[in-house]
Amino acid sequence: MWKLSAAFLATLALCNNNNNAVDAFTGPFSSVGSKVSSSSPTLLRETVEKEATSSAPSVSSPSSEKFFFKNIMAANRAEIAVRIMRAATEMNAGTVGIYVNEDKYSQHRWGADRSFLLEKEDDATPISAYLDIDQIIQIAKDADVDAIHPGYGFLSESPEFAQACADADIAFVGPTVENLNRFADKTSARIAAINAGVPVVPGSDGALRTSEEVVEFVEGIGLPVIIKASMGGGGKGMRVVKRMEDLVSLFESASSEALTSFGDGSVFIERFVDRPRHIEVQVIGDGTGNVVHLWERDCSIQRRHQKVIEMAPAFTLPMELRVQLQDYAVKLTSEAKYKNAGTVEFLVDSEMRPYFIEVNPRIQVEHTVTEEVTGIDLVQAQMKIAAGATLEEAGLIQENISARGVAIQCRITTENPERDFAPDTGTISLYRHAAGCGVRMDGVGYSGLKITPFFDSMIVKYTVRGSNFEEATARMSRVLQECRIRGVKTNIPFLLNCLQHPDFTNGELTTAFIDEHPGLKKTSTSMWQFANEFQADPKKLGSSERRLRYLANLAVNGHPPELGVDVNRLASGATASIPRPVVPKSTSAKKERSLRSILLNEGPEGMAKAVRDNKGLLIMDTTWRDAHQSLLATRMRTQEFERCSEATNEAMANAFSLEMWGGATFDVAMRFLHECPWKRLESLREKVPDIPFQMLLRGANAVGYTNYADNVNYKFCQQAKDSGIDVFRVFDSLNYLDNLKLGVDAAGKAGGFVEGTMSYTGDVADPSKGKYNLEYYMKLGRELVDMGSHSLAIKDMAGLLTPRAATLLVSALRAEFPDIPIHVHTHDTAGSGVASMLAAAEAGADVVDGAIDAMSGMTSQPSIGAIAANLRGTDLDTGLEMAQLAPLNTYWENVRSLYAPFESGQLSGSSDVYQHEIPGGQYTNLLFQSKQLGLTERWPEIKRKYAEANIVLGDIPKVTPSSKVVGDLAQFMVQQNLEGKDVLDQAETLAFPDSVVNFLRGDIGIPPGGFPEPLRTKVLKSRGLEPVEGRPGSFLKDYDFEKEREALYKAYGEENIDEKDLLSYALYPGVFKDWKDYQVVYGDTDILPTELFLNPMKVGQEVDLELGKGRSRVIKMVAIQDVDENGSREVLFEVNGEPYYMSVTDHSAEVEGGVREKAGAPGTVGSPMPGVVVGIKVKVGDKIKEGDTVATLSAMKMETSVPATSTGVVTRIVVNVGDKVDGDDLLIEIE
Repeated sequence: MWKLSAAFLATLALCNNNNNAVDAFTGPFSSVGSKVSSSSPTLLRETVEKEATSSAPSVSSPSSEKFFFKNIMAANRAEIAVRIMRAATEMNAGTVGIYVNEDKYSQHRWGADRSFLLEKEDDATPISAYLDIDQIIQIAKDADVDAIHPGYGFLSESPEFAQACADADIAFVGPTVENLNRFADKTSARIAAINAGVPVVPGSDGALRTSEEVVEFVEGIGLPVIIKASMGGGGKGMRVVKRMEDLVSLFESASSEALTSFGDGSVFIERFVDRPRHIEVQVIGDGTGNVVHLWERDCSIQRRHQKVIEMAPAFTLPMELRVQLQDYAVKLTSEAKYKNAGTVEFLVDSEMRPYFIEVNPRIQVEHTVTEEVTGIDLVQAQMKIAAGATLEEAGLIQENISARGVAIQCRITTENPERDFAPDTGTISLYRHAAGCGVRMDGVGYSGLKITPFFDSMIVKYTVRGSNFEEATARMSRVLQECRIRGVKTNIPFLLNCLQHPDFTNGELTTAFIDEHPGLKKTSTSMWQFANEFQADPKKLGSSERRLRYLANLAVNGHPPELGVDVNRLASGATASIPRPVVPKSTSAKKERSLRSILLNEGPEGMAKAVRDNKGLLIMDTTWRDAHQSLLATRMRTQEFERCSEATNEAMANAFSLEMWGGATFDVAMRFLHECPWKRLESLREKVPDIPFQMLLRGANAVGYTNYADNVNYKFCQQAKDSGIDVFRVFDSLNYLDNLKLGVDAAGKAGGFVEGTMSYTGDVADPSKGKYNLEYYMKLGRELVDMGSHSLAIKDMAGLLTPRAATLLVSALRAEFPDIPIHVHTHDTAGSGVASMLAAAEAGADVVDGAIDAMSGMTSQPSIGAIAANLRGTDLDTGLEMAQLAPLNTYWENVRSLYAPFESGQLSGSSDVYQHEIPGGQYTNLLFQSKQLGLTERWPEIKRKYAEANIVLGDIPKVTPSSKVVGDLAQFMVQQNLEGKDVLDQAETLAFPDSVVNFLRGDIGIPPGGFPEPLRTKVLKSRGLEPVEGRPGSFLKDYDFEKEREALYKAYGEENIDEKDLLSYALYPGVFKDWKDYQVVYGDTDILPTELFLNPMKVGQEVDLELGKGRSRVIKMVAIQDVDENGSREVLFEVNGEPYYMSVTDHSAEVEGGVREKAGAPGTVGSPMPGVVVGIKVKVGDKIKEGDTVATLSAMKMETSVPATSTGVVTRIVVNVGDKVDGDDLLIEIE
C-alpha cells in the first residue's frame, strides 16, 4: 500500500517530465540577498541536482496491521477536517467528525463515516464548542474512536487536550504532552531554543499577563516590539507596537483575541524585526530523539501576521543558510525528543541573519506545499507515528527526502481587499473549482453554501507545483482565474495582484510586501496578464452573476411600472433573435463625396453649400430617435440600431443625416434602458462612418428639462461633437431667442453644423390663428440666421403644418434666404405628413424628415418610402432605392413587434390634432399616463383640456419642456374637474403642478407675447415668488466640474469615471446615480438580447446567451421557489450546466403586507439613506454584536456598511440584494 502511494506521488511530482529541478533554485533568484558565500548558487545547483536525480522517497512500512487505527476522529472543522478524513480513509480507517449546528451543511459533517453534533449553551459562540475538551472526548469514547487528530487551530496545541486523550486511552495524533508544554507556550519554546544554541530575537523570558508587566518590559527593551499570544498561532493575538501610547490598547486587544481563540490571554513580547523573511522548516520526529526535516517553506507573504501565500522550498535562500536553518530545527526538536509533525519558524533579516521565533507543534495550513515537493503525505505520516512507528518504519529517512520543483499555496478567503479585508458573508451563488496538471485543491465550498461570520474566512486553498518558480506562478495565476466563487467577496483578485507584482516575480519577498504595496488591495482597478481580456479585466469578472440577478428579478417581479410595459403583450418566454438585414448593392452611382466627408473636410459652410447645390430632395431618417420616441416612448435599445447599422450605412448613403441622439434618448437611456448614452453614440458612429449624425439640442437646456450653467452647455456640445455628432438641431420650446442663441453658439463653437430651429405652432395659412402668422416666423428666421445658423429648420412638433402652410412658409423663407438650406420636420398624426413634406419640397425645402415605413405614420414622421416613391424619377428624386429600403423595412417590422409592449394602443391617425395641438411624442406619453392614472375613459376629455390648458397658459409653442407644462395642467384640470375660468379664478389656492408654477415664474424662458396675465401675477404673489427676468441660465454660476469630478472619483473610483460620465452627472445627477447603483446590482445589461431583456424567462426555459464572438453561456431557469416568510424567492439557474442560486424579494408579496415597514423599534435595523441593497451579511439565527455589519447599501458611494443596532440574534431579514429602500426602511430585526 505505502510503496504504491509513494510511486504515485513521485509520478505526480514529475508530471512535466522534467527531472532537472535546478531551475527551481537558479536563474534570477539564486543570488537574491545572498550574503553567505559567493559560491552558494553553485553549491545549491549541485545539491539540488543530486536531490532531483535521487530515487523517490521511500515510505514503505511494515504491514498496516502493526500501525493501525480502527476509527480516527478529526477534532476540527471544514478543510483540515476533510483533509484528515481523506488520509484516514486511504489508510482504511473509519472516520468520525464533530460539528456545531452552524456547520450542519459542511462537508466535514456529511463526508465523515459518522458525525456527531456538539452541544453548546444558547449564548455560547460556535467556536466554543470546538474547544470543549470533555464533550469531544466523550463523543470519541462513545464512537469507539482510538485516535484523534486535532488539525490546526482550536485544540491542536493544547496540552490539556492531549492529556485528556491519553487519559481516555485514545491516541493523540500530534506531539506529546511534554512537547506541547514546551513548544505550544512560546515563552518556554524560546527558552528551549536558547538552550539549544538557536539564535532568538531579544524578548521577554516568560509570559506577560497584565498591562503593567507589558509596559515595564517594553520600557526596558524599547520600541518597536511585537506582541504575540503565548499559546496558538495563525496571526491571532499578534500586534506590532511602534508608539508607547498604543501599547496598552494593543496588548488588551491581543490578549482578548488570544483568550477567545486559544483559551489563554497571556502574551510574550519580542523586538520587532523590520522587513524580514519568514522561513519555516517542516520537521517530524518519532519521540526517540530521531527527527528529520522535510525542507523549508517561505511564508513571507503575510497580512496581519497571517500567511497568505506560501511556497516550498524557499528557493531564493542561500544554501549555507538553508542548511543552517534545517540543522537548527532538527537540533532543537531532537533535544526535546519531539514526536510527530511540527514546524520550526525563523525570521531572516536583511543581513541574512536568522532568528528563531516559535515552534508550531501541529500540522500547518501550508503543509500541502511540502507534500507536493517531497511526495510525502504528512498527515498519514502523523498517523503512523501516532500509532507507534519509528521514522524508519514510516519510511522517513533523511537522505531519501528531497525537494523537487516548486510548490505555491494560496489561501482563498471571503474577504473584501478594498475594504481592508473586511470579512464578507452571504450565500455562494456559484462555486467552481480549478483543476489541471500540478493542481491541488483543499476546500469545502459549494454553490449555495452560507458563509457565516463565526469562523475563519478561508474556504479553500489551492496548491500548485511546477518544475520552477515561473511555471508554478503562472499555474497558480491560471488556477485563480479559473476558480469561480460568486455571491460573496473573495481575496482572489488580491492574490492575482500579488502573484503578478514585479517584486514577487523577482523573488523579493518580505513580511512587509503587502504593507509596502497598498495598491495590491485596489482590486477593481487591476489589469492582469492574461491574453483573454475577460480574464485580464476584473470589471468584466462577475458580470454573469449580475446579469443572472437581473433575469431572476425580472422573472419574479416583472418590469417596474414606470417603464410602461404592457404585460399582456410580453412574449411567453424569450423569442428568437431578429436577424440582421442585408441590403442589395446599389444600382446607381454613389455621390463622389458624402456629406459627412464634406463637413469634416470643408466645415459647416462647405456642407451648407453642398446641400444647396444638391440635385434632388435630401432625407433625414428619424427612425433612430424621434420615430421610436413618438411611437414607443423612446424605449428602443442600442443593439437594435447596431444590428442594422451596416445595412443603414449602405441604404441611406444618400441621406442628409440620421437623427439618432438628443431629445429624450439621453435621459431614457440611463433611466429606463440602463445604458450609457455616450456609448450608444460612439458605438453607432464607429459602425456608420459615412452618414452625418444629427441630434436634437434643447437650446439652453441641452438634453435636459431644466436650465444649466452656460459652461455645461458648451462642454456638452463639444463632447457630443467629439463623440460623433455632426448636425445640431437647436430649438427652444418657447422660441425664446436668448435660449436659442446660447444653443447656437455652443454647437457652433464645437464645430457642428447648426440648424437654427423654429418650433412651429398655429397655422400660417389661417389668419384667424392669431400671433403665429407668417411674419412671426419670418422674423424668427432672420434672428436665427443672424445668430450664425448654417441652416433653418421648421420643427412641426404636432403635425400642424398642412401642405398649404408648408408651401406658404417654405416659399417665403426660400425667397429671403436663397443660400441657406431649409429643413422641414413634421409628425404624421393627422395622416397628412407625406403631402406636407412633398409640398415643402416643391416650395424649395432642401431636406425633409421621414421614418422607415415600419416606424412611420401616426405620431411618428411620414413614410420615407412614400416620399421616395412619389419623387422617384423627378427633379426632386431622393436618391434612395426602394430595393435597398425593403430589407430595412422588414427588419423594423420585426423589431417593432418585439417592442409591442411599449405601443400606446393608438391604431390610426387623429385629425383632431388640429384642435388640441398635442405634439407627436407627447401624444403617446399622455395616452400612457392617462392609463396609469386610471383616466383611460377620459382620454377625449384630456385632449380637450390640453387645448384649453394651452389657451390658459397664453397659447404657447408646445415642445419639451413647454409641452410638459401644458400636459401637466391639462391632466390636473381633468383630475380636479376644472374649466379654464376656474383655473384663473382659483389661481391663488390651487395646488398647481410644479412645472406650471416654474413656467409662470420664468424658469424656462419668456413665451411669445409674454406671460398670461393676471394668471401669472396671482400664482406668483400667492406663493411669494419673484419672477425670473431674462434668460434663466444667465443667473446660474458656472458648474464646478473639478469639484464634482473629485466627488465622482471618490464615489465610484477614478478609473470608472470619465468626462462623459461627468457630463451625464451634471445633466441628470439623480438619474446618473440610480444608473450606477443599478450597475452595481445588475451590471451592464445592455449585452442581454432584447428578447431576454424584455421577456421574463419561464421555468424550464433554456437560452444560449452570446457574449461575443466565440463566447456564450447556456442559461436554464430550473425553478422559482415559493415565497418565504420574509417575502423572498430563491431562483435556481443552471449556467453551462452548473447550479446558480439567486435570492429575490417578491414585491407582490410585499404589497400584500402593505408598504415597506419602517425601523425605529428596539432591535430593528433600518436603512440609513435611500439606496439599493447590494449585500446581506447575516442570516436568520446568526448571533451578532452591536456594530457588526449586517448589510451594505449602494447610494452614490459604493457599498456603504449598515451596522447592527444591538447585540443579539438575527430573527428576520426583510430585504434582498437588488431591493431599493428609502431612509429608515426596515432591513433586519434582532432579538
